[in-house]
Amino acid sequence: MSRPVPNPGILDIAPYTPGKSPVPVPGQKVFKLSANETPFGPSPRAREAFAASAAHLEDYPEGSARVLRDAIGRAYGLDPDRIVCGAGSDEILNLLAHAYLQPGDEAISTTHGFLVYPIATLANGAKNVVAPETDFTADVDAILARVTPRTRLVWLANPNNPTGTYLPFDEVKRLRAGLPAHVVLVLDAAYSDFVSRNDYEIGIELVATTENTVMTHTFSKIHGLAALRIGWMFGPANIVDAINRIRGPFNVSTPAMVAAAAAIADADHVRMSREHNEKWRDWMTDELTRLGLTVTPSVGNFILIHFPTTGGKTSADADAFLTQRGLVLRALNNYGLPHALRMTIGTEEANVLVRDALRDFMARP
Repeated sequence: MSRPVPNPGILDIAPYTPGKSPVPVPGQKVFKLSANETPFGPSPRAREAFAASAAHLEDYPEGSARVLRDAIGRAYGLDPDRIVCGAGSDEILNLLAHAYLQPGDEAISTTHGFLVYPIATLANGAKNVVAPETDFTADVDAILARVTPRTRLVWLANPNNPTGTYLPFDEVKRLRAGLPAHVVLVLDAAYSDFVSRNDYEIGIELVATTENTVMTHTFSKIHGLAALRIGWMFGPANIVDAINRIRGPFNVSTPAMVAAAAAIADADHVRMSREHNEKWRDWMTDELTRLGLTVTPSVGNFILIHFPTTGGKTSADADAFLTQRGLVLRALNNYGLPHALRMTIGTEEANVLVRDALRDFMARP
C-alpha cells in the first residue's frame, strides 16, 4: 500500500521531549522544576495588557509586530527594523535553518546544545555536526576545527541549556573571527537576563558590526510568558530581509505582542526575578555540593546536578525519589547526560524542599 513519504532525514529526527509535567496527587503539593519557568509568573503589567486584548480577538494582528519591535528597541537601544518577532525563539531558529540550510550543507552545534538545533538542521536536509565541549562548556577551537566548505551555520546557546555554562565575550568574538564570512553565527541568548558576569555580552555588539551574526531571545524565561510563545531576533538587514520573506504574516498574536511589550517595560519585575534567581541558584549550588553532589557552575535560572553511577544513588533513582515528594526535575538522557538532572530555581519553599529531599536521598544506605 502506497502512502506519502516524508523528505529524506525527517524520520531520523528524534522528536523534542519537553520536561515532564507533574501528575496531580490528592493532598500533595507539586512543584514543577523541569522546564526553566519563572516561579513568579509574568509582570502584572503583562497580565493587564493580555486581558485588555480580549476585547478585539476578532481582528488580525498587526503583521510586523511593530508595537513589540518598538518596545524591544527601546529596552535595548536597537533599531526596530532589524528585529524580527516570532512564535517563540524556536520558530526563529527554524526560520534561520530554512533560509540558510539545504541538503548537503552542514550546521555545527555542541555536545549538550539545545535540542532544537539538530532538529532544525536535519529538517532541512543538512548534516548536524557536533563539536565536543570542555567541562560542559562550548569549546571555540573544537567548533572551528569542524568547519568545512559545507558549513553554513553555527548554533551557540550562550548561556547554554541544559548545562548553565557560558562563553565570555572575547571567546565569542574569537569564534566569529575564525568563521568564514558565509557562515551565519546564531547566538541564542534565551537565558541572558540571568547573567551578571562582567565578561558576558548578549551578542548585540557582534550583530551590529557584522553581516553574518544574529542574536535570538525569548519572553518565555525571565518574563514568564512561555504560554504565549513569543521570541525575537536582532540581526543585520540582509538576514532580517531573508527571514521576513518566509515568516508567516501573522506569526505573533496580538495578546502575545501587547503582553510582551508590557513585560519588557517592567524593569522592576525583571530585577526582582534576577536577584531572587542569583541568590537561590548560589544557595542551591552550595547546599548540594555539601551533600557530596557535583553541580556544574551555572549562570542561568537552573542548575545541572550530577549523580553517582552506583546503584541506589543514580540520577534515575534520585528522580523517582524526588517525584514521590512532588518535586519534578528534568532527566537529561536525550541530552547525552544520563547521570544528571536539571533543576529550575524555584520559590524559596521549592528550593528548600529539594535540598531536604536530596539530603535524605543521599543519606539512604
